[in-house]
Amino acid sequence: MEGYRNCRLCEWQCSVDRLKGDRGVCRAGQAEIAATMCSASLRSYIVTLAGCCYRCLHCNAYRISQHPDPGWHYRGYISPTALVAEAAERMAAFEGPPLRTISFTGGDPIIHLPYIGEVGREIHRQGLGCGLGLSTGGFATREAMARIVSLCDVITLEIKAYSDRLHRALTGAPVAPVLRNAAYLVDNGRDRIRVFRTVVIPGMTDGEVAEIAAFIASLDATVPYRLIGFRPNNVLYYHPGPSRDEMERLSGVCRDAGLADVAWAGYYPERVKADIAAAAARLAPAYGNDPAAALTAAYAAVCGCPTHPRDCGNCPLRGRCPATLHEPWRRT
Repeated sequence: MEGYRNCRLCEWQCSVDRLKGDRGVCRAGQAEIAATMCSASLRSYIVTLAGCCYRCLHCNAYRISQHPDPGWHYRGYISPTALVAEAAERMAAFEGPPLRTISFTGGDPIIHLPYIGEVGREIHRQGLGCGLGLSTGGFATREAMARIVSLCDVITLEIKAYSDRLHRALTGAPVAPVLRNAAYLVDNGRDRIRVFRTVVIPGMTDGEVAEIAAFIASLDATVPYRLIGFRPNNVLYYHPGPSRDEMERLSGVCRDAGLADVAWAGYYPERVKADIAAAAARLAPAYGNDPAAALTAAYAAVCGCPTHPRDCGNCPLRGRCPATLHEPWRRT
């Protein structure tokens, strides 16, 4: 864990001794784990680490990324040996597709790169036979980025904005290191790139998607690019999200910029979807023809909730509730 001494993992290069309790911009000491989960869609055991080198106004995990300031408490430090042993047990018991990596997210896990490196070594010691993954906003130093490429088998990099003005306004940090690291990753770790991505915020980042797409295309037009629809969060809690039409339009803009692999997820609905409306009409008698109750219950019904009126205490599926989605954004 010597990398925490004279810490220069991100481009703030605070040079503090985090092992002694000194705190830089990220406010983090040693790695603290907020949560872990098995992800079928990512084929990965996800480890969410607390702390971040950014102060993003739109962060959907701000209680984790801004730890310890929000005052929430999480699992805390878990030794790499214990973490890998726990991961091995849970991955073996997972009933979904085989999991290929232990992947780190946050916050931004680059501020815990020494810990991640030790987890990688422990994977080999315990013979787990999986790789490492990492999701980052790309604000690493050159040396840290090289280390990430050497350590990780799967890397997701988020380009939050293209212009320095907007990137600073949104994250509090300059954009140049991110663009530099994106280029480095394409040149030195193209086979490790899962996706580059950008959150589409109306009136903010939506106006820079074309420039980001052109930048990525100039590096390698085959790099997968994903647009993520903004959901109101954190300081931008009352800011609107994008429509489906806007996400489709911006995907076309990215393709016009030369990118071969573009997709999007998430949008801000403007009306009730047809399948929900149909389910509400079907359920109306069970809810005394109360349209508000029927519409509300319809969202549970389309996920597979079998008891209407809803009665969780007597439901035969209460041990495996289909209305409890871990990844609701995958519903189209």
